[in-house]
Amino acid sequence: MRTFKLQILACDRVFYDGECEILIFPSFDGEMAILAGHEKMSTAIEVGEVRFRTEKGEWKVAIVSDGLLKVEKSRVVLLVYSAERPDEIDAFRAEAAMERAKEQLSQKQSIVEYQITQANLARAMARLRGAGKHTMDMV
Repeated sequence: MRTFKLQILACDRVFYDGECEILIFPSFDGEMAILAGHEKMSTAIEVGEVRFRTEKGEWKVAIVSDGLLKVEKSRVVLLVYSAERPDEIDAFRAEAAMERAKEQLSQKQSIVEYQITQANLARAMARLRGAGKHTMDMV
């Protein structure tokens, strides 16, 4: 299968930099996939799970925050605030973040504070889903 260069960049690190056969990511319209030879495009990434298959045929998973994706000739750059492998996620910390966000949503907030809290809640829920699903896969 043909490959393309994939870079997944988070604020604190380069999550992945290598060849890739397929990239599946969450978007506003649901999941989208990129294969080698894809047309040039830019789009927004939603909070959720990114899956990609390396040139060796291994599937890798990342739980990501929202961000941007850019497809060029034979290169894809995914730029997100955070990217974590499921085994890196601290489920207790994610649960606490979710509870904090739910509590904050029940309080009076400005529009900006409300949107930030909604984003925090979405990220915590995605982290818990990702950690839980992949922990079960390993059993």
